[in-house]
Formats: sequence, C-alpha cells, structure tokens
Amino acid sequence: MKTLLCTACLVLLAVAARAQGVSNTALKKELDSLFAVDQQYRKFVMNKDLGGKADSLAQALNVPREQLPDYLGREMMRLDASNLQRLEQIMGQYGYPGKTLVGEPTNVAAFYIIQHSPKIKQYIPLIEAAARKGELPFYEYAKMQDRLLMQEGKEQIYGTQGRGFVTKGADGRPGPMQMFIWPIKDPKNVNQRRKEAGFTDTVEENARRLGIEYKVMTLEEAKALEKK
Repeated sequence: MKTLLCTACLVLLAVAARAQGVSNTALKKELDSLFAVDQQYRKFVMNKDLGGKADSLAQALNVPREQLPDYLGREMMRLDASNLQRLEQIMGQYGYPGKTLVGEPTNVAAFYIIQHSPKIKQYIPLIEAAARKGELPFYEYAKMQDRLLMQEGKEQIYGTQGRGFVTKGADGRPGPMQMFIWPIKDPKNVNQRRKEAGFTDTVEENARRLGIEYKVMTLEEAKALEKK
C-alpha cells in the first residue's frame, strides 16, 4: 500500500509539473538544488550582522566567530565556481534552461548563477535571447546588463546595481564603507525605463531595499571615490 501511495504521489507531481509547462522535471529539480546552493551563504554574506545568527552559525560550521565572514566569503566563491561548472554543462546540452523547459520560477536559477560568476560578458547574449523569447523575465536581463556596464566602468541603464568602497580617514586608516547606486545614464528617465523593462519598483525604492540612500552620482564622482 505504501509503495502504491508513493507511486501515486510521484505521478501527481509529474502531472502538476507538466501542467505548469515544465517539460524536464529532472532538470527542474537539479536547477532548484543549484539555486539553493547559490543562496546558501550569500544571504549571510550580504547581511552586515549575518542576520543576527553569527554565533550560532560559527558554532554550526565549527569556525571561530572572528573568522566567520572570511570563511563564508570563501565558501560562497567555491560553491559559485562549482555551480557555474555544472550549469555550463547543462547549457551545452539544452541552451538556456528557460520557462518552457523548467517552468517558473526555476527559469531564473541559471540567470543568478551566471550573474554571480565572472563570465557575465560571455553569457549575456544567451540571457538576452532568452529574455526576448519570454523564457526569462526581461528585467532579469536588465540587471545583468547593468552589472556588466558597472564592471566595465560605464553608466548603468536601469539603476539596479549598488556599489561600496571603504573610505580612508585623514590618518590613512580604513573608515566606514560608503555605499551608493552606481551612476545611471539619463537618471531623469530611469524609472520610465524600469517600468518598460518590467520592474515594479522605482530606483529610489530599489536603493532602499539595498540599504542605500539614493542620490544621483556622475561617473567622474564614482571613479574619484574609488581612487580614494
């Protein structure tokens, strides 16, 4: 009886996946797992106080509390590299694993793995093609476009990317981190562009989500801050 029930559940899950437009349930499951790994340490690394779980996390990982931030950063990079290696194998076989193949929201898993990799420039044409075909939300491609422009020292288009530099005091010692939204091309009309790309928030709201007070900054100002 238990075997029959398990079999019935698996059949129902497969039917449900098909109903959602998933044509490869095994690949969907693997990508969901890869995305979970992508987020495993990132949620702590991006949180200044580690979500208030620093002590318990250090104990669980058997890492000295003062070494925890560096440990998490190294582990995140190691897992990112492993994820990318597997994703490249998947894309070599299927192309971009989009909505038709793995359904939503799994269709964004590959995007985030690439977004967190050093190979954005290599794969952004694939991301753009997937977005224009409706296999991936267009605003995700917009995020990657902004990140690549920022990495190249150019103005972003949609205002999705923030950056921070450690400032130095008069005595030359490191000061507080200065966070800002990377300079935007034609900032006056950025919210209209965001709306057209499918974003539901404004550049000001996105900045607040990132913990940044939004202000318009020129590329020259950003580069001068970087030099400091």
